[in-house]
Amino acid sequence: MEHRNYDYYEANAASINLEEITSSAKNAKILRRLRDGDDKLRRCLNLGREEWNDVCIGEGDDLGWLGYFISRSEYFSYLGIHYLPDGEEGHAFSECIARSQSIREIHIDNLNNDGFTSIMRALGSLSQLEELTIWGVNNDVDPDGWNELRTLLESEVCKLKHLLLRGNNYIGNEGLDVLSSGLRGIGSSLKVLHLSDSSIGNEGLLAVVEALQSCTGLETLDLSSNDFSSAAVGLGSLSDWLQNAPMNLKNLDLEGCSINDEGLHALAEGAANHCKVLDLIGNDSITTLGLRYLSDAIRSDSCRVETLHLQGIPIRDDGMEALALGLAGNKSVRSLYLVDLDDGITVSSAGWLAFSRALCDTSSVNSTYLSNNTICDVCIEDDGEIISRDISRFLQLNKEHPQHTARCKILLSHKHLDMESLHQWGLKFLPLAVAWFERSKPCTTLTIEEANSASRRRVLEESCEGFESRELTAMYEFVRGMPMEVMKSRSGLAVAVAYDEKIARIEEENKIALEQRDRKNLELEEEIARLKIENKRLSGIVEV
Repeated sequence: MEHRNYDYYEANAASINLEEITSSAKNAKILRRLRDGDDKLRRCLNLGREEWNDVCIGEGDDLGWLGYFISRSEYFSYLGIHYLPDGEEGHAFSECIARSQSIREIHIDNLNNDGFTSIMRALGSLSQLEELTIWGVNNDVDPDGWNELRTLLESEVCKLKHLLLRGNNYIGNEGLDVLSSGLRGIGSSLKVLHLSDSSIGNEGLLAVVEALQSCTGLETLDLSSNDFSSAAVGLGSLSDWLQNAPMNLKNLDLEGCSINDEGLHALAEGAANHCKVLDLIGNDSITTLGLRYLSDAIRSDSCRVETLHLQGIPIRDDGMEALALGLAGNKSVRSLYLVDLDDGITVSSAGWLAFSRALCDTSSVNSTYLSNNTICDVCIEDDGEIISRDISRFLQLNKEHPQHTARCKILLSHKHLDMESLHQWGLKFLPLAVAWFERSKPCTTLTIEEANSASRRRVLEESCEGFESRELTAMYEFVRGMPMEVMKSRSGLAVAVAYDEKIARIEEENKIALEQRDRKNLELEEEIARLKIENKRLSGIVEV
């Protein structure tokens, strides 16, 4: 193939026979729509040798023309390159791609060194590029090819927001210098960094953390499928960075990293206090000891974790009890993903009881108030059979009525409120107690969705009259528990008298209501008896 510059393609675009420069009618149609500026064409384009690609490259495809038409499109934002031949054709394609003004995302995989190098050089002209994915090219790309990536990142032409390097062993073995210097070039703009399955160990993790110092706006860090089984020092360094960096990470993905108890101990504090989503899926070396370290971290008032993934960790009763201790004082975790219990990992009723106590500790009113009122989703296989009705109710209450949760739990768990412990505050506490009951009135009308059902149920099976009676009883006991204080205070005495009168009035009203009900029942019975006699009489007439 002769070398053609961009001007050649510009001069001949209108007259070129598309069937002559493509290997199939499908490819010719794509080029025609590109040439004609069809705004209904998909915003993403994949090219490779497999049939599923939008452009299936075969013998007869002129990649220079393909690159030219792609570069002219105003609509494309995504380009997936899954194959690029060596030589002039690949270079012609890359040179034309460098002219694009619309491509913002590039995905590269399975390229050889020549194709990879030419694409990296072309990307240096795409100032609008925001996302670059390089997947599994390490077997065919030599250090010179990776240095082209370094040059691209250091150039600061591309202000990448997403850099996804997946399945590239070179990164963990020899390429950390490339990564470190490259991240300094894009650190201020980078939001998402994926380094999954990149053969990163302890030394590599230390180097990665050093490189992250410039990434002040990072929101997602994916280090999954690397081996951190001996990386306690590196994980400790990651924890320190999280605590000291001028940013707060939203997502930290450490799935399948062989993290053990020692590693989790080093990591837990920084990860819990500075990440919203923490993914520890598949780290099956973590035991109850490690879960205790995690529990201590999430119990902290500074914990930011909202979603916690623990699938694949062998959580049994001891582990669940450890987690429950942390969740009892936690105010941030909303979703907890646990193991598939069908994998032979069991949590018995004892473990679930500890979890239930974290949601609603009934040992005292104060303990109930301080229970977990935040978590609302526990995702687990067959949870309809495993999670008790009480746990489901508390989770749904946390989810649907967070502003009323604590008061509802107190009313559910303490039918008789012991007011004696409040006497130390004297009568000055009385208005606060009255106000608490006023704020709790809505609890009598709240409903929540029934577990595994579309129906709804009331949170409290208590009538408004019953609630008012409970309030008056509590206030009466409170006032009567400190007679001398009441006698010292005319207003306090008035309050006591007022409650006496109110209780008497309600009792009288209840008495009248019962009498009216009995009278109506008697009238109803008499009417039923009369109808029976009349029915018998009419039946006799019909027979005659």
